[in-house]
Amino acid sequence: MSHESTTAELDGKPAAPPRPALSTKQLTGIIGALALAAFLMILNETVLTVALPSIMADLQVTAAAGQWLTTGFLLTVSVVIPTTGFLLQRFTTRSLFIFALSSFLVGTLLAIFAPTFAVLLVARIIQAVGTAIVLPLLMTTTLTLVPMHKRGAIMGLNSIVISVGPAVGPTVSGAIVNAFSWHWIFVLMTPLAVIILLLGIIFIKIPSSTRKLPVDVPSVILSALAFGFLVYAISSLEHASENLVLLGASVVVGAGSLALFIKRQIVLTRSGRELLNLAPFRNRNFTISVVLIMVAMGTLLGTVVIVPIMLQTGRGLDTLTIGMMLLPGGLVQAAVGPVFGRVFDRFGPRPVLIPGAAMLALGQWLYVGVTPESPLWVFTVSHIVFSIGLAMLMTGLLSAALATVEPRLYGHGSAIFNTGQQLGGAIGTTIFVTVLSMLSAAKLDAGSELADSLFSGGHTAFIIGALLATAAVVLAPFIKIPRRA
Repeated sequence: MSHESTTAELDGKPAAPPRPALSTKQLTGIIGALALAAFLMILNETVLTVALPSIMADLQVTAAAGQWLTTGFLLTVSVVIPTTGFLLQRFTTRSLFIFALSSFLVGTLLAIFAPTFAVLLVARIIQAVGTAIVLPLLMTTTLTLVPMHKRGAIMGLNSIVISVGPAVGPTVSGAIVNAFSWHWIFVLMTPLAVIILLLGIIFIKIPSSTRKLPVDVPSVILSALAFGFLVYAISSLEHASENLVLLGASVVVGAGSLALFIKRQIVLTRSGRELLNLAPFRNRNFTISVVLIMVAMGTLLGTVVIVPIMLQTGRGLDTLTIGMMLLPGGLVQAAVGPVFGRVFDRFGPRPVLIPGAAMLALGQWLYVGVTPESPLWVFTVSHIVFSIGLAMLMTGLLSAALATVEPRLYGHGSAIFNTGQQLGGAIGTTIFVTVLSMLSAAKLDAGSELADSLFSGGHTAFIIGALLATAAVVLAPFIKIPRRA
């Protein structure tokens, strides 16, 4: 088995990633370790949504403070991911994997013993650093090592990681919190993280080229300001009326920093010193894929956040029941992802993306029709339809996004794609929760019952999600990949 070697590039241009000849066992071990790591870390993104009330009571913090366990995590991921285009060129796959898993493990151990809310928040931020590195690493390694004719099937498995993780997070945490305490969420993650780290150390031994290029510090600062302030502004929209000045300032600083960041990357790309190469945006397939992944993740996270609120607060159901209601959708999604990956490999993106976008939209339109009196099976069926559409769409997008992008830009393209994914999730969650909160509050003030008020707000949120998903149906046919020998 070949060990990773580091070679310095004498010219300013990054070389295309090598595609070494690996045995099926090696390839399975490498992609498997990365996929398991990504699944655990994405599961960790939403695992605290149900546990938050218990954490707030235990550590004596308000809901506004408690939300920072999710917002702080998302902010960190959004700030770090744009730098991974540089990191993937500067460091080997093996070293990045070990650092990411070690970071996640340190954060998880710290969270188990966190005596205060501040320590728990720091633990979540340390976890987020590892998460931000693993997601682009999984996508780039798959593109680099897996032959084109098998890529769809592997991306189908990867789509399970990205979309099923957030979907089953509330189910897992609901079961754990009901049986034990919120600490056990992190206790049970620890041995899993150790096992995955060991698998990576054993299997991730591949030749790779690195470039000894310096970090452009102004780009890092601009990136942190841009994505940090924009994600903060998005996450704060629900409480905009409480601090309009801070929200406005965040938008201005974030947008201004983003404009300067883009301008600087364009200039630095001419000499090969950019932090994030934006050239993939010149590719229509890639640009449309980024838009569609934002819609997919926005509707997914928006849905899995507000459905438990509607059922728990509006109908008095416990978290375990709600989790079990959502579980069939996640299981179906996991089962059909690889199947649609093989369809993609054989017939291309359209037979996967077009019906996928249509079923995603149908699932959202079915959710529009739910009422406080709707039986639970109606929610389950709606979620299964939505989940199948999501599986098709995610599989097709992961495969198609970088299929026509130059191999030397895989790392940068993966960073952009995953940044879009995180921003889409943040925007979608904020839109769904803000609409639900504002409209239900208005209905309550008008004298409506709590359940009717919540479902009325949810009705409008799902209409917005359905319209966005319907727009995805219009965009999906424009993704085309030329046939290759």
